Amino acid sequence: MADGSEWMQSGQQSAIDLLSKVIAGHAELDGSRRRPVLVGLLGRGIQSSRSPVMHQREGARLGMRFTYALVDFDRLGLPDSMLGEVIAGAEQLGFAGVNVTHPFKQSVIAHLADLSPEAADIGAVNTVVFDNGRRIGHNTDCWGFAESFYEHMGGCPLDSVLQFGAGGGGAAVAHALLELGVGELALFDIDGSRSEQLARRLAVRFGGVITPVTELQPALACVSGIVNTTPIGMDKYPGVPFPTDLLESRHWVADIVYFPQETELLRLARGLGCRTIAGAGMAVYQAVKAFELFTGVAPDRTAMTLHFGAAA
Repeated sequence: MADGSEWMQSGQQSAIDLLSKVIAGHAELDGSRRRPVLVGLLGRGIQSSRSPVMHQREGARLGMRFTYALVDFDRLGLPDSMLGEVIAGAEQLGFAGVNVTHPFKQSVIAHLADLSPEAADIGAVNTVVFDNGRRIGHNTDCWGFAESFYEHMGGCPLDSVLQFGAGGGGAAVAHALLELGVGELALFDIDGSRSEQLARRLAVRFGGVITPVTELQPALACVSGIVNTTPIGMDKYPGVPFPTDLLESRHWVADIVYFPQETELLRLARGLGCRTIAGAGMAVYQAVKAFELFTGVAPDRTAMTLHFGAAA
């Protein structure tokens, strides 16, 4: 494993060498002439991701030789500052594009040429497509969360919601919540300036009542729904993003974390009788859109859901 200073000094060529080794560990070397597609996921603490299985199995079902590589900055010992070199290396190696997850959904924008209208509105990117020398950022998280919510949480009261997290994933989910019809959205982030900035951005597009909050007890006392968009609950960051004695059975609870699929927050909420939605649905549906962006072929969402389950 290389240390961060070595990668900083060696630059893009080292990123290419690194990616070549990562690809070799993931590639389907079946000797066939099926259409080759090379994609990756950039993030930290992503070894439990089910994205490789979802994409590769759906690619195989559609007649593609699909390789999906995990580029885990933690495991590879890379600093955040290597993000640009890794993206450039992936582009040079012929990747169709990359997915991007925590903590790069906003910082990746500085390394892109263009944004889709939705990604520009949201201010966050989770899918980058390499298109004839142009890097185009898209956001499929917003649509993925909305589709999952439609499917599993119909009839939930949307008068007032408290969302934890105002980062890249949080920005996408906040847009989705407001598009779903949430009347009042409260935002809490450990970095209060982030929730204030997101509230201002949302107000420009949606108007309505969007409020950054700092006091959790009064906020939780008057909302119907709770959404966690922070990494708290991931294998790497266990726990719950607020004092658990503030959770009530009348709340519905959504979590976008999907590894583990049942976070501590969801387990506690279900124990109280709360209606809940796990991050698996969003994970599948964002992948459905991303797959189409990478390949130009619409995948089968039912098949993608089955692939996700098979990866458990």
